[in-house]
Amino acid sequence: MADLLRLLLRVAEKAANVARVCRQEAPLFQLLVQEKTGDDKNKKFVQDFKTLADVVIQEMIRHDVGAQFPEMAGFIHGEESNKFENGLGESVTVTVCGTEEETAALLATVLDGDHTAASLLARAIHQNPANIDSSTDGLTVPLSPSELGIWIDPIDATSQYIEGREEVLEKGHLSPSGLHCALVLIGVYLRSTGEPVMGVINQPFNYKDPSGGGWRGKHFWGVSCGDINVCSLSRPKGNSENGRGLSVVLSSSEKQVVKESLTSLCSPEQLVYASGAGYKILCVIQGLADVYVLSEGSTFKWDSCAPHALLRALGGGVVDLTKSLQSSSGSQDHQTELTYHQPYAECKGADRWANHGGLVAYRDCSQLRSIVAALKGKL
Repeated sequence: MADLLRLLLRVAEKAANVARVCRQEAPLFQLLVQEKTGDDKNKKFVQDFKTLADVVIQEMIRHDVGAQFPEMAGFIHGEESNKFENGLGESVTVTVCGTEEETAALLATVLDGDHTAASLLARAIHQNPANIDSSTDGLTVPLSPSELGIWIDPIDATSQYIEGREEVLEKGHLSPSGLHCALVLIGVYLRSTGEPVMGVINQPFNYKDPSGGGWRGKHFWGVSCGDINVCSLSRPKGNSENGRGLSVVLSSSEKQVVKESLTSLCSPEQLVYASGAGYKILCVIQGLADVYVLSEGSTFKWDSCAPHALLRALGGGVVDLTKSLQSSSGSQDHQTELTYHQPYAECKGADRWANHGGLVAYRDCSQLRSIVAALKGKL
């Protein structure tokens, strides 16, 4: 498991490099955006885009993990289709080839013969970053790769990535929107139960290097398996633990009844808003908010699997909101916790993997109970 974690940290950093390269090539970036259609479209948004960066990152992770752990190859799932249409209307299946030159040649067919851009992308895909995190050494978890599956969200908050606003990130505060919200998410789950056991989050646009002006990233990881709970972050002190009341992060499009019901727990300034499901859960992980509440079924397994594993490692979790409201215990249990191994057979396309009941991400069970009590009978 330590080998797998090190690999995921490495491929997540490679993914972040790809995301940064794509944004740096401004004229090229306009060519990379393609609207999703049909079953792949997220119903929540009028326009939901996928980019070549998304597809390239997903296929790179699939390729690298499958090469080192072939027994996992059939269980590496992602958000995106790897079919991309070029300017001639030709459908190209994007894969990572054995060499940088072969990958560049394939990408050039997607990029209408732009060999310079294709070479830049291929270099980022095949370039191995330096070792990321030595604190994983000595980590032993009694799991075999043949027991595990993976969910990839190559760039969560794609709309923020495309828009590219460069907000100033204040220490101790979440960023409501902008490039900070765009994350690479890689979550590992048990095939037998669907429990999330490992997560890697890479934030490619964490801060700008004062000397060179280029973006630098930050990564987070966690492992939660039985009695083993290890995270790159220590458990943060939340606002409620500092006597300031519960803080909740929401989507700006959240139902009014949810906002009103939560005001009994939060002062107005403690009800905050941010973009990206993964980023909102990361805010809970970091202690920038105590809880994330979403009443809609507009997130997916690839959004929540990685950050869910980190929260579990910190003593928290992510539950299905609808099931929690129906539960007699009013708290987290095996029936309400999100799992990642089974699709909804009655749905099609991306909806097969939606978190249909909404969700609550939390660090502390008492906070979860407060949220469920406040929303009981309101939804």
